[in-house]
Amino acid sequence: MSGADLSDRAFVLATDLDGTFLGGSEAQRDALYRWIEARRDSVGLIFVTGRDPDFIVDLTRGTPIPTPDYVVGDVGTTIAHVPDHGHPVPIEALEAEIAEIWGNAGERIRHVLKGHPGLALQPTEFRYRVSYDLDPVAFDPAAVERVEAMGFDALISADRYFDVLPRGVSKGPSLRRLVSHLGVEGRRVLCAGDTLNDLSMLICGLPAVAVGNSEPRLLEALPAAPHIHRAEAHGAGGIMEAIAAFRLHPEIPEPPTGRERKDAV
Repeated sequence: MSGADLSDRAFVLATDLDGTFLGGSEAQRDALYRWIEARRDSVGLIFVTGRDPDFIVDLTRGTPIPTPDYVVGDVGTTIAHVPDHGHPVPIEALEAEIAEIWGNAGERIRHVLKGHPGLALQPTEFRYRVSYDLDPVAFDPAAVERVEAMGFDALISADRYFDVLPRGVSKGPSLRRLVSHLGVEGRRVLCAGDTLNDLSMLICGLPAVAVGNSEPRLLEALPAAPHIHRAEAHGAGGIMEAIAAFRLHPEIPEPPTGRERKDAV
């Protein structure tokens, strides 16, 4: 039922992938995925991730992982609809401003950061971002100043990744634009994440959960707020914990019992 209208769904999960939707024990993931698939008429699914949309479709094909209705990919620089059994289709009306802010900046950014200590350019060329693998020992933080001086945003996450993004564009703002575009009430959306590149999503004003295996820097940056849940359970288990805590669906998912609840992958 992917790609359908979400405005009439009782609940919409907007979740990061690695460490979040794909995190937790096998039993936790199985419980959450089965719960979603059995309720696709009342539960919407948006993946909000640093991954590119085509990777996401390949990830879900032939696996128990539910296919999303929409994708906010590439750290918020791609906003796409996922038609049934098809590849994601960028929503031009939502991406136009992102494209305008970015311009044709990729080559210029790669030139400025070429050879910068601690940064290794990722081989994939993204449309509206430039991404690097980061070596935290060798990294020179002057890269952040250089990027900001050019009029772009620098984002470091998990002490492993360095992304250069259009100014003001990230997971949170792009998700809010998609939710508004779809006519979904914000109170019916749960944002879920585990690393610092999820921060803008978790503080964008929608109900949110930082799963139990979240990186310490994310937890330190999160404000204390009634709409932000700090889960004990990891990954998928933390998502189920938050759905229950906020009572976001009439049928609350039942997490597996015993020690499985806090195991992580």
